[in-house]
Amino acid sequence: MKRLLASCAALLLAAMSHAQENALWLRNPSISPDGKTIAFGYKGDIYRVDANGGVAVPLTIHEAHDMMPVWSHDGKYIAFASDRYGNFDVFVMPATGGTPVRLTSNSAGDFPYDFTADNKQVLFGSARNAPASSIRFPYRLFRNMYTVPVTGGRATLISAAGADVAHYNKTGDKIIFQDRKGYEDPMRKHHVSSVTRDIWVMDVAKGSYEKVSAFEGEDREPVFGNGNDIYYLSEKGGVSQNLFKGSLSDKNSLQQLTHFTKHPVRNLSKSDNNTCCFTYNGEIYTLKDGEQPRKLEVNIFNDGRAATVKNVPVSGNITEFAMSPDGKEMAFIARGEVFVASVDGNFTKRITNTPQQERMVAWSPDGKKLVYAAERNGNWDIYQTTKVRKEEPYFFTATLLKEEPVIATDAEEFQPVFSPDGKEIAYVENRNVLKVFNIAAGKSRTILPEGHNHSYSDGDWSFAWSPDGKWIVTDDSQGYFFMNNAALIPVDGKGKPFYPVNSGFGEGNCKWSDDGKILTWTSSREGRKSLAKQGSREVDVYAVFFDQPTYDKFKLSKDEFNLLKDKEAAESKTTKDSTAKTKDTASKKTFTPDFTNLENRKIKLTINSASIGDYVLNKDASKLFYMAAFEKGYDLWVTEPRTGETKILAKMGGTPGSIELSKDGNSLFVSNRGSVVKVDASSGKITPVSINTELSLNQEEERKYIFWHAWKQVKEKFYDPTLRNMDWKMYGDNYARFLPYISNNYDFEELLSELLGELNGSHTGGRYSPQPVNGDNTASLGLLYDETSRADGLQVDAVIAGGPFDKAASKLRKGDIIEKIDGNAINDKSDWATLLNRKAGNNILVSIYNPNTKVRWDETVKPISGGEENTLMYKRWVAAMRAMVDKLSNGQVGYVHVQGMNDASYRSVYDEVMGQNRDKKALIVDTRFNGGGWLHDDLYNFLSGKKYLEFAPQGDRLKGGEPSGQWQAPSCVLMSEGNYSDAFIFPYVYKQGNIGKLIGMPVPGTGTAVWWETQIDPTMVFGIPMVGTIGKEGRPTENLQIEPDIRVPLRYEEFLQGKDAQLEAAVKEMLQEIK
Repeated sequence: MKRLLASCAALLLAAMSHAQENALWLRNPSISPDGKTIAFGYKGDIYRVDANGGVAVPLTIHEAHDMMPVWSHDGKYIAFASDRYGNFDVFVMPATGGTPVRLTSNSAGDFPYDFTADNKQVLFGSARNAPASSIRFPYRLFRNMYTVPVTGGRATLISAAGADVAHYNKTGDKIIFQDRKGYEDPMRKHHVSSVTRDIWVMDVAKGSYEKVSAFEGEDREPVFGNGNDIYYLSEKGGVSQNLFKGSLSDKNSLQQLTHFTKHPVRNLSKSDNNTCCFTYNGEIYTLKDGEQPRKLEVNIFNDGRAATVKNVPVSGNITEFAMSPDGKEMAFIARGEVFVASVDGNFTKRITNTPQQERMVAWSPDGKKLVYAAERNGNWDIYQTTKVRKEEPYFFTATLLKEEPVIATDAEEFQPVFSPDGKEIAYVENRNVLKVFNIAAGKSRTILPEGHNHSYSDGDWSFAWSPDGKWIVTDDSQGYFFMNNAALIPVDGKGKPFYPVNSGFGEGNCKWSDDGKILTWTSSREGRKSLAKQGSREVDVYAVFFDQPTYDKFKLSKDEFNLLKDKEAAESKTTKDSTAKTKDTASKKTFTPDFTNLENRKIKLTINSASIGDYVLNKDASKLFYMAAFEKGYDLWVTEPRTGETKILAKMGGTPGSIELSKDGNSLFVSNRGSVVKVDASSGKITPVSINTELSLNQEEERKYIFWHAWKQVKEKFYDPTLRNMDWKMYGDNYARFLPYISNNYDFEELLSELLGELNGSHTGGRYSPQPVNGDNTASLGLLYDETSRADGLQVDAVIAGGPFDKAASKLRKGDIIEKIDGNAINDKSDWATLLNRKAGNNILVSIYNPNTKVRWDETVKPISGGEENTLMYKRWVAAMRAMVDKLSNGQVGYVHVQGMNDASYRSVYDEVMGQNRDKKALIVDTRFNGGGWLHDDLYNFLSGKKYLEFAPQGDRLKGGEPSGQWQAPSCVLMSEGNYSDAFIFPYVYKQGNIGKLIGMPVPGTGTAVWWETQIDPTMVFGIPMVGTIGKEGRPTENLQIEPDIRVPLRYEEFLQGKDAQLEAAVKEMLQEIK
């Protein structure tokens, strides 16, 4: 018995020893004012630990994500951010633990920075509207600074400068903060550009701002020290981000306190005795003046507040599907796993069960095998699953399955497709080579070599076997950038690719007819196109016929075709009877395509061009089924090419989806919004395919897979194949060690961003999009308020045009006070955002008071969403800029803002420039805070017009001339540090073309095309900058900053009061040019 007890004790000690191991990936440590205790985040909860390390004690244990602890200056309270109500709000609790009090309720997202000097209020940041007097760009990138009482109540605006990570000095009359100028991921490292953060100090009483850092790279996370001392993090040391000590009285006095080389110092806080606390590589350090950094060992008893394994729904989460040859089974992918469901009935079988991703599933012709691509052991290979027991005819009821690799080499293999006879598998190798694998020989041959296609997103190739297995039709860009043509390739490898269409409009989604005598494809040749070259396009389905008889048959009228079918049916019956008697076993003749005169055997199958998702031609080519968006969403349409009769077969109002036709031609299977439905090909009746299962998900293992998947994707797809000569394996191994200490996607998002940030590239980082259920959602009244006022009610500073109160019946005007909402008084004791929670689209009663007339009245309005108000705020900002230019130029200079690099923005630009601005003598093209897209060539051509022809009826010369669709007068481009991606490329090529001047601030070099890849966890996305752009310098433009011809900063004091010095400089330059 004693031995048993001793063994149990040993096991318990071993378990406790494991539980007390030094915890990693500790977030946002904050040291107490007395320097004795540190609060920090771990796995979504707030903990406290002795400043010397030891066992940490949880302060919060909640299913929500709690983070960013901040101490009051007397050490009695801790404020923190939590998403307990669907978005981050500020909470406060006793420093020793207790029930938190919610201080803010606005769904914009609120994050604590500091306490006021008297500890009575919390300073926090929130991305809300700037005041009416400000001309700050209306983007939620910028946070306002507010204070809110620690007992709860109404928030008061301190600054709308867009400050971040702010702290008071001891007397509370100054605030030090880091700025934010643009969209770049906050975890990006080593970049030296105009968008990197700088340190500023605000004089609270004067409302003035002073820049106190000078390095052109990252300076961030500042705190005040004693007297004029300041501490902040900087990459000024040239290797990694470290801790520096500076002085407000002597800006040249800068002392580097830490000298880490591999990873950045982050999350700086400081005690009253100048003990600094920060994280380095996932662990907490402290540093006292004159000493070396000291790493803390933090032990945590935490078995996790959420189950590692959970069940997630499969239904509604299907990403692809494939029907079995007999039409009785449906294979599909959900959350990166392979399943098979019965088409009729409620059977669903999980085929794979791995943390890794499987995709691109396909059936063997006999329906006995499933093949798919799987990323195992860090490599994509082709796997096959078969049923073990012969007495089990279907996968969906199979009890035993056998999985084995079919094509597994050091290369990466994707998109397996069986040949019609089941003897070979076509697949893509390394994303740029098309191969065929002979199963019996176990060998592969190349049929389309490297250099033809360059994959952008995995799985973006389209190819298909001909029914006789002699040809494969495949996308072929022929080495060009995104210009696909259909190539017919002999499967035996003998002969060159043949291009049956080779149109300048390209061919996509090519398919064979059932007999292989027709090839169909989609093309925008005759469809309506976006004004921008890279915008959406309407397409049609076309066909080319590989022999004259098939074409002649297709051209018959419907009546003629029906007569022919009757004749063929009779002949077929006679042939069958004869065959039965003679037992003739002669094989069918092999079809030999006729590639001559194909131009005369091409035809458009669709009657109306449309946005078409997928399509399928029935067996006798008498009907074409396709998903098209003519109305709201995509519906299933059918057209009879012979008659032109076209109608909606099934109203679905869904996503583009994919379509498969059953072998008997009686049913269509269509994917729609994550589900698959069966549609009767004649009546259009919709029957959902039942998915009767859940997926048991190991979240830790899935995150581990996503991490290494991202690491590998970067290695394979980053625009610089050398990865900047960095030790990528070292960084992967380093960050991977934190995975066991991560239990949520907020922390995982940061981990991915830290890893990808090592690349010093744009368009990187992880992105987590939480999906809160019934979270708070603050509605908007379309008003701007005086948020500095502490008086009861909300004083209106502006009525936003197009908002709920911008109505003829409304008497509300600037200066009026909103006293109540739905009878609830607005005062300093509560957050008025609660009165608008989830009220968008619903009528509410607003009680209003005019302080001048002393009149009170009520108005009923319907609030709008925050997103709708954002749109109105953008329009308001553009109108203000336009009015400013008109006033400063006395109507001589036009103005247009390019909101995004997309077709919608280009249409607005064209509409305004060639409409209300066409008589202007010059044009200001404002691209500030444009987040990118693909519009540079359109804008370049539009603004580079040179008149070459005029028109003169009866000798009377008309205005304008050719090129009539281009701007021919002088122009200039306004730009800022916030230009991103293609909004870098446009001013870059504009300057190369010497079209006009660039005015404003430098634009960081971010002109690299990105692939934002959604993960098997659909709430997670990460970015890979894949396609570099090379200009006249002969090098990638990434990190190649554009300098303006006229450099003009936008100062806080000015833009907060409605002055735009950059716009003024642009008007001045244009007036000079048109003198």
